[in-house]
Amino acid sequence: MARESFTITDGEAWVVLDSRGSETIEVTLYSGKVSATASAPSGKSRGSREAVPFPEGGAKQSVKIFTDSLRGRLVGRDPADQTGIDTLLKEVDGSENFSKIGGNLAYAVSACSVKLAAMLMQKPIWRHMADLSGLAPVYPIPLGNVLGGGAHAGEGAPDIQEFLVFPRRVRSVEEAVKVNVEVHRRLGKVLAKKVGGYGGGKGDEGAYAPPVDDEKALQAVKEASERLDVGFGLDVAASSLYDAYQKKYHYRNRGKHLTREQHMQHISELVERYGISYVEDPFEETDVEGFAELCRAFPKLLVCGDDLVVTRAELIRWASEKRAVRAVILKPNQVGTITDTVEAAKEAEKRGIVRVVSHRSGETCDSFLTHLAIGLGGKFIKAGVAGGERVAKANELLRIWYKAGGSISLQEADVI
Repeated sequence: MARESFTITDGEAWVVLDSRGSETIEVTLYSGKVSATASAPSGKSRGSREAVPFPEGGAKQSVKIFTDSLRGRLVGRDPADQTGIDTLLKEVDGSENFSKIGGNLAYAVSACSVKLAAMLMQKPIWRHMADLSGLAPVYPIPLGNVLGGGAHAGEGAPDIQEFLVFPRRVRSVEEAVKVNVEVHRRLGKVLAKKVGGYGGGKGDEGAYAPPVDDEKALQAVKEASERLDVGFGLDVAASSLYDAYQKKYHYRNRGKHLTREQHMQHISELVERYGISYVEDPFEETDVEGFAELCRAFPKLLVCGDDLVVTRAELIRWASEKRAVRAVILKPNQVGTITDTVEAAKEAEKRGIVRVVSHRSGETCDSFLTHLAIGLGGKFIKAGVAGGERVAKANELLRIWYKAGGSISLQEADVI
């Protein structure tokens, strides 16, 4: 298709439901007879410095804003001009955190523009993302949440939010995806045997959510992983545990309030006892020194910042200068636009920080995240294991593997 035909001719937006049944927004952009659609996920465990997901009035208000003011300003724009599209979104909003139009609307439009441009250029979406970022595309390692607690599960579940596994030394994407699925399948059987009365209930991300403490959860995951070459990780989501008034971490399941030092000791003991390789958000979001302390204590541990940096390049730079992270989460709706997500990824690359491209707890079946992970050179894609909205990302990774094969490098996890 000729380059001069790259023009947005119309757009639509409507309210759809995420995997929790909560309202979110979906956008379709048109260029003549060609169209692309993107929907926005929603997080429950959110950092205070994230973009505001919806304006006052929720997803319906975002749709009204799109219909009344944004659609007309998008028509005639070039969808391949990603910086221009994303700058327009900020101009229409006028705030620092998308509180006027909603970060989810901004993300849906921004991602939709990427998809439409790729279709018009007749390129895979991941290739267009790699061209936008200037980063080498790679197949990311699936980082799967197999057992969950915290804000993503009900009462009695573990205090730590996610118990994660990832494959080591795999030869193909197909093998990498299947390893995490096998751990999840085995874990269901282990829990049915060990936890009396547990009926297999799951949390928001499709991970099992049994009534056990953190130690028993890790023991179950380790047993389910026997004879499989996997690494173990935790997403502590420590901001959700932190009681700012008492300045302590509240472990409801254990019935304990831990001081910062006791919390550090607890996480350190779990890392040592279970050979954990990856720990996300081990301290509340303002305690950058806690992150740095854990990095010093475990020189090979992949300490990852999520609420600490919320996909913002300037915060990744700050955390890196503090030597507080070795990895960062990239969630595009935390910051609202693909341009800002790319800048965050490039800042991490420049500083030798691992990129972990991540889903949200409330997801849709949109598979754009997979293309984003490849195009940003993400070492990991954190997209869950079970449930249609999670499997959609894994299936897209498999489709790209089958089509693109060796034209994209396969990441290796044995360096962790």
